[in-house]
Amino acid sequence: MPNASTLQFLLTLAKGIASQFGPNCEVVVHDLATNDPERSIVAIENGHVTGRKVGDGPSHVVLEALRGNPEQLHDHLSYLTRTKDGKTLKSTTIYIRDDDGAPIGIFGINYDITLMLAMENAIKQFTATERDEKEPEPIARNVSDLLDELIEQSVKVVGKPVALMNKEDKVKAVQFLNETGAFLITKSGDRVCKFFGISKYTLYSYIDESKA
Repeated sequence: MPNASTLQFLLTLAKGIASQFGPNCEVVVHDLATNDPERSIVAIENGHVTGRKVGDGPSHVVLEALRGNPEQLHDHLSYLTRTKDGKTLKSTTIYIRDDDGAPIGIFGINYDITLMLAMENAIKQFTATERDEKEPEPIARNVSDLLDELIEQSVKVVGKPVALMNKEDKVKAVQFLNETGAFLITKSGDRVCKFFGISKYTLYSYIDESKA
């Protein structure tokens, strides 16, 4: 966890940003150094934007930080995300690092632009403004939703439904889940095995095979 002075600064900054930009602006602080990564949120303002609260679990970027190479982690500025209930958010993710450069926290800003996009669509014929049509990255409300989304993404990576997957396809899907940190989630192995119709032993062998 960030030291007391750093954490207090982040809390003050979160309150200030949320107050400045109003109730559509969620500001969240994740603790990456906690012993319980499934409850990484230590502070959040305007949590109604994503439906999260203090003590809730990780997002995709949190799993990326926990699973990935710290030297390859970079701040993400002004990118699109979406909530499970269909809100589109403009998000920024900033990694908080210790004196050695290791990520110990995440400071995130999520601004609900759903209404603005609706207004943009309504006047698009007059403005003729192009916008980024890239698929927004989902924001899970809890670890169960997050795991479901990662499993869904693994199927998209393979490009065919589970019923048509062969061994190589399933190895590829398991490799994606392993690389995205899905197996950091408690009991994720059981759900992955059930989804792909494989045993625990087979799952472990697929993980080892993907590493090789």
